[in-house]
Amino acid sequence: MTRFFYLFLLLSATSNGSTLLVLGDSLSASYGIAEERGWVQLLSAELEPSHKIVNASISGDTSGNGLARLPRLLMEFKPDYVLIELGANDGLRGHPLRLLRANLEKIIIMCQNKNIEPLLFGMEIPANYGRRYTGDFAAIYPSLASQFKIPFMPFQFKDLVTTERMIQTDGLHPSLEAQAIIKSRVKFFLAPILRLKPSF
Repeated sequence: MTRFFYLFLLLSATSNGSTLLVLGDSLSASYGIAEERGWVQLLSAELEPSHKIVNASISGDTSGNGLARLPRLLMEFKPDYVLIELGANDGLRGHPLRLLRANLEKIIIMCQNKNIEPLLFGMEIPANYGRRYTGDFAAIYPSLASQFKIPFMPFQFKDLVTTERMIQTDGLHPSLEAQAIIKSRVKFFLAPILRLKPSF
């Protein structure tokens, strides 16, 4: 999709609050389901009023697309954190992994240069792309997190693929029923970073 889609959660901010920008693809853009029932919206409903989420995710986006869009997003929304949830489409299209890594590096550096903390969302692709490619793909994320010393959320959704009703009929995208699970796992990751209350 080429259409820009932003979800604004306009919450009253306090001095202890923060703005989180979600830079993602279909996983975060609620592909195939109503946007208000996606995991980002579910998470926002549980945050303290001092926090704001800007969902700048677009279905089909690659790391290159995200990199191209990021300067304007940072200028417009001035986030404190950027959750980088990109790369799956690069892998599914067989893009060179060196290009994926370079794009993610540039996204991370762009954030850090503006004193914004990047948070890296680990990604994996189906095994039918070949053991070497899928292994090298998955390894990019923890490697980058270690290189730049940034918070890293390992990919932890393999169980959804083998659980009934958790994947849409396309065999790729999480279903409506899976959104609450994704929300809970992302919130667990974000809790110590955003100093969220332990309400999950």
